[in-house]
Amino acid sequence: MVDSNALLSASEGSETLNSEDDLEVERKSITLWRSPLKTLYYFGWQMFDEMKKAFQFAKLHKITIGVTLTIVIAIAIFLNVPGPHQKHVGWLNKEIVWSVWWIGLGILSTVGLGTGLHTFILYLGPHIAKVTMAAWECQSVEFPEPPYPDTVICPPKGTSLMHINMWVIMSKVRWESFMWGIGTAIGELPPYFMARAARLTGSELDDSSFTDLQKVEDPSTLKCTDRFKLWLQNFVQSAGFFGILLCASVPNPLFDLAGITCGYMLIPFLTFFPAVLLGKSIFKVHLQMICVVILFTADNLKMCEENIAKIPLIGSALHGPFTEYMEQQRITLHASSANHIKHSPTVISVIFNVFVALMLLFFSHLNNSRLSSTKVPDSQPTQVL
Repeated sequence: MVDSNALLSASEGSETLNSEDDLEVERKSITLWRSPLKTLYYFGWQMFDEMKKAFQFAKLHKITIGVTLTIVIAIAIFLNVPGPHQKHVGWLNKEIVWSVWWIGLGILSTVGLGTGLHTFILYLGPHIAKVTMAAWECQSVEFPEPPYPDTVICPPKGTSLMHINMWVIMSKVRWESFMWGIGTAIGELPPYFMARAARLTGSELDDSSFTDLQKVEDPSTLKCTDRFKLWLQNFVQSAGFFGILLCASVPNPLFDLAGITCGYMLIPFLTFFPAVLLGKSIFKVHLQMICVVILFTADNLKMCEENIAKIPLIGSALHGPFTEYMEQQRITLHASSANHIKHSPTVISVIFNVFVALMLLFFSHLNNSRLSSTKVPDSQPTQVL
């Protein structure tokens, strides 16, 4: 005879499973594209919840916050009091803002768990390319400040020329590249801490691909990409510091998986982060700088300008806009800072601006992943995330 309690327990378990599946489907269906108002509604509740947590934290750490505010106010007064130190304060402020800008862009590049805003392509790469083109055209990297770094123009006539080579150009953009690399290393911390917290609390990872690969008995049955993911997990786990350093030192779109592996395997933070910081801010950044500087040398640009018309089908259409764009860049470089020439946008610049806009729209999907974990107070409708 079938136990009625067992049947009831199985029925309740099935209902719980179905409700969890329905909740997961509902979470995935609420996105900024499909339900903008509902998404913003839950986003507002999430921000309200975070503000309550911040207020509670402030109540528990009154002394620490008070001391911090006192120091901040004292520094603000010092920075705004007139005196001979203001010259140095202005320079320091400029350098700090410039550095924070690039660190922030670096964080945006890697914080999206593999789908971050690709700020090297959008910002750092074009900046290095612009400085490279200007260095070869002006035969100098001593660009007038201001308007550099906002605008690059050649030094005034009569300025001594320099022997331009790859190392001279790299030294001009090394600091911003280094700051961007630090930002990319910081952006790799969320997957590490998420996986570490999941392991310590005994909960499952949000990234099911990681746990699924761990359960595979015969790797030969996997697809090529999955086999590489599994190899990456095993390599990072076995090689430790030097394995992480190697993975971080080359452009690797799957490095988030290495961060998840390190966190889930409880690899110490002082092993993980220094390796990532060294790899991304030193080795990887210099590799990227070398590639961009070589690509945009004067000889390569001239060769590209001469041969772009030979591309089948689209070559003749690209040659005119490309030549126009390069000529405008040369005219701009030789304009004085007082009489900076403004040009009407070229086809190339319009295409790039559209590309940037599309990248920013794509990046907004990260908000959806944040909203998927939102919990609405009990007073709200039962349709919660």
